[in-house]
Amino acid sequence: MSQSSPDSAGYLLRLFGLEGLSAVVIGGTGALGGAFCDAVAAAGAYTYVVGRNREAGLERVAQIVDQGGRAEFIAADCTCRDDLTALQDHIVGQGRHVDILINAPGINSATPFLEISDDEWSRIVDVNLHSVQIACQIFGKLMLESGKPGSIINIASVSAVVPLSRVFTYSLTKAAIVNLTQNLSREWASRGVRVNALSPGFFPTEQNRKVLTPDRVASVLAHSPIARFGKPEELAGAILLLASPNAGSFLTGANLVVDGGFTSMTI
Repeated sequence: MSQSSPDSAGYLLRLFGLEGLSAVVIGGTGALGGAFCDAVAAAGAYTYVVGRNREAGLERVAQIVDQGGRAEFIAADCTCRDDLTALQDHIVGQGRHVDILINAPGINSATPFLEISDDEWSRIVDVNLHSVQIACQIFGKLMLESGKPGSIINIASVSAVVPLSRVFTYSLTKAAIVNLTQNLSREWASRGVRVNALSPGFFPTEQNRKVLTPDRVASVLAHSPIARFGKPEELAGAILLLASPNAGSFLTGANLVVDGGFTSMTI
């Protein structure tokens, strides 16, 4: 007598599915942020693609909808508290709740340390770190007051773990993101809100191509066991693990590194 096969599709859906949940992806118009939008939308979440690039945001939403997902673009400056407060009011006004917050804004610079201007330093800190503070305050408060489970995912970097040359201010902000994540996880775990960080390795985007000179590319690949750069879609599994109230139910305060083994090598 043949045995019936296990319902593997149903099991995976129960484990990683986000149907009925809403996700806010700040920085969703970027390459990695866009991949995060694709992932949570494909898993069933109503997805808010948040950023300043209207063309990129509307294109991302169209792609998600074409694939059967649900999403909308919201134009906002991640460093502006009024913009993010207006976003929160918009979501609540639609009768939805923010179950998942992904903080993925980021800018970079290859300026040598002694040449970094105060304006450049402040701009990178403002976008990479201050924006995360604002978003966690606004949407973290909403999650806590709702009494519902919530997941906040702050995008850090391998440079938070192993400081990298040529990206001094960027590395500092990403290290601070990990520290902020750990502190918030301690504060909010007992109230049902999980806070984790995701640290991608080298995923070439328009933002970081200026620091990926030929000699740096050779050095990175020589230091990576997988010996290639990552693709944005290869972060989808990590995002769904951290976002899911089922698969990630015991994960908080973690910094999940997805770097092709880069940080595992020393010499």
